[in-house]
Parts: sequence; C-alpha cells; structure tokens
Amino acid sequence: MLLEMGQSHLFQHWAEPGVDDDQKKAFFIQLSKLNSSYPGGLASYIKTARELLADSKAGKNPYDGFTPSVPTGEVLSFGDNNFIKFEDVGVKEAKNAAFVLVAGGLGERLGYNGIKVALPAETTTGACFLQLYIESILALQEASSRLTQGTCQKEIPFVIMTSDDTHTPMVDLVESNSYFGMKPSQVKFLKQEKVACLDDNDARLALDPHNKYRIQTKPHGHGDVHSLLYSSGLLNV
Repeated sequence: MLLEMGQSHLFQHWAEPGVDDDQKKAFFIQLSKLNSSYPGGLASYIKTARELLADSKAGKNPYDGFTPSVPTGEVLSFGDNNFIKFEDVGVKEAKNAAFVLVAGGLGERLGYNGIKVALPAETTTGACFLQLYIESILALQEASSRLTQGTCQKEIPFVIMTSDDTHTPMVDLVESNSYFGMKPSQVKFLKQEKVACLDDNDARLALDPHNKYRIQTKPHGHGDVHSLLYSSGLLNV
C-alpha cells in the first residue's frame, strides 16, 4: 500500500536484510497503529491530504458558489420575559445533553508547562478552569432536575478529549480532586491518536529526523473529537 501511494522514500535508507530487524518491525507496528486510527486508513489520509494540498496550491476556494447570508433567529435581551422563557426550555432540555471538552494541548503559549485546564480561572478562590467547568455542569444538572420537578434526575455526561501530552496529568487532576464533585461514572476520557506528518505538497510521509525507522507524528486537532465520540460507542449510550 505504501509503495502504491508513492511512499517508497520511507525505505530508501533501510539497512540490508537481517540488520536492524527489531527497528524495522517497530516501524510496521507504528504504521499499523496510524493506519487503524484514521477513518479509511493511511491510504485515505494520504489521498485526502494530496487533494487538499493541490487545492491550496492552486488557490482554490472551497466556498466558491456559496452565497453568505445572515441566519434568522431570536434576538434575546438578558433578563426579559422572552429570555427567561427560552432559558427555562434550554435548562429543562439540558438533561438530554452531554458536554465535551477538547483538552489535547498544553499551555506553552501561556508560559505554562502544564495542562491549560489546571490554570486558575480567577484569583479569589484560585479554583482552576476545570473545577469551574464541572461545577457549572453540575449546577445546570441540578437546575434541570428542579425544573422538571425531579421527574428526571439524569446525570449529564462529561467527555474529555486528551492527547499523549495531557492524558496522564488530566486524569491525575480529576482523580486527585475527587472529580470536583462529579460522579466518576459521569466522566469519560477519550485519548486522541496522532497522525503522520507530511513532508511536502505530494503528501509524502515525513520520517523522524532522528530515526529512519519511525514516522514523524503530530496531534490531529480538534476535529478528531467527532470520530473519537463515534468510535468510542458513547453516542449509542
């Protein structure tokens, strides 16, 4: 498949048969994982990348032919009767919702080496962002139960998408703080896999500059959350 997809450069500097066999096997183990973690596999990943790169190089606008328009809807003023009416509807329906937090990145751009959600949201109490986030969900959950007069006391699910960089510190933060008042059964961790880096506009897979038997990888971005939710089976619950 790799040769058919124009990836012969990956093997250009391999040692002769019988040399570095363990590293060669590790190469295919990594490729197998990359292949299984992307919908349609590596062939689909490379094909899609080539199409997008070609469109970008040609200056093609994906929105050509579309006409922008302002959507119609409600204009709400905070606190008036119409606002309160819609708020009640939304709070009642919250019991049928779920919250998903995309938390795969670290806080380097903020000058912080840890996970961003561990930063304090305000200085009065020093409560971190994740605590504020979870407490807001729990308040909405309680309000939803109250407005439905306790007829439906569903626990609102909370899904956290992590990465290799954030998974362990995220789990440690939640567990060491007793889930910030949530039940452990409410919280689901989904770890996004990495995807192969590209070396050029022909979508040739990039080798790790320090290891000729390893593909260079990177996190796949926020869009991964949709395929993760689907593949996890949580959407069927």
